[in-house]
Amino acid sequence: QVQLVESGGGLVQTGGSLRLSCAASGRTFSSYGVGWFRQASGKEREFVAGISWNGINTYYADSVKGRFTISRDNAKNTMYLQMNSLKPEDTAVYYCAATQVRVGVRINPSEYDYWGQGTQVTVSS
Repeated sequence: QVQLVESGGGLVQTGGSLRLSCAASGRTFSSYGVGWFRQASGKEREFVAGISWNGINTYYADSVKGRFTISRDNAKNTMYLQMNSLKPEDTAVYYCAATQVRVGVRINPSEYDYWGQGTQVTVSS
C-alpha cells in the first residue's frame, strides 16, 4: 500500500557529501515512521538513521552520528538523508523504509513493512 523510491546515490570522494531522497506514494506518509538502512557487499543490512512519524524523534547509528542527518517533509511525502564527511566504509546500497509501528524510532529491519529498491553510494579513497 506504500511505494518508496530512492534517489541521489552516486560516486563521491572521501570527505564529500551526498543527499539521498525517498519519495513515497500510497498511504498517508505522515502515518509512518521511516528510516534509512544500508547493506555493504558481503554484510548484513544495518540501520543507519530513523525518524518518528511526527518528526520529533531521531536516532542514528554510532557510525554515522554527527555526519548524517535524517529529515522528512510530510507535505511533500518525502524523506531525506544528508550525508557529510563521507568515508569509504560508508560504501553500500542504501534503502529507505517505512514502518507502521508509530512508537519511537525503530531500528530493526524486521520492524519495517515497506522498502525502496535501493540506491548505490560509493565513496572512493
